[in-house]
Amino acid sequence: MTSSPISAWYQILLFATLVAISVAIRYRRFIAQWFDGIRGRDWTTVSAIIDVVSVVQQTEQGRYGERVVGYLATLTYFYRNPELQMGEYCRMFDEESEAQEWAAPYKGRAIMVHVDPRDPSRSVLRKEEL
Repeated sequence: MTSSPISAWYQILLFATLVAISVAIRYRRFIAQWFDGIRGRDWTTVSAIIDVVSVVQQTEQGRYGERVVGYLATLTYFYRNPELQMGEYCRMFDEESEAQEWAAPYKGRAIMVHVDPRDPSRSVLRKEEL
């Protein structure tokens, strides 16, 4: 018994949708960071200091146990607007050494971040301004 062309297209569309949802869930932090970067480009800029850099192993539970999916490097910065506020910029790496090498030089660096004029606790560090 063969399936109709409509049924086959429906199955392909359903599969593609499930894959897209899976990817969006896994990378939601980066998708949100990307959208904030676009939305925040016109926000006021203020000076900030990257005070904390960290690299954390990311794992996921699979069928045969836990497996490493990458290393998350996070730059945590602090700024005043007018009170002390904090924000983060994250990037994923395949190798821990790559993540450490990328993150380490940013410790103590002064940067400019974009701050939401309606909510000073929300800020964005855009990739182009690192």
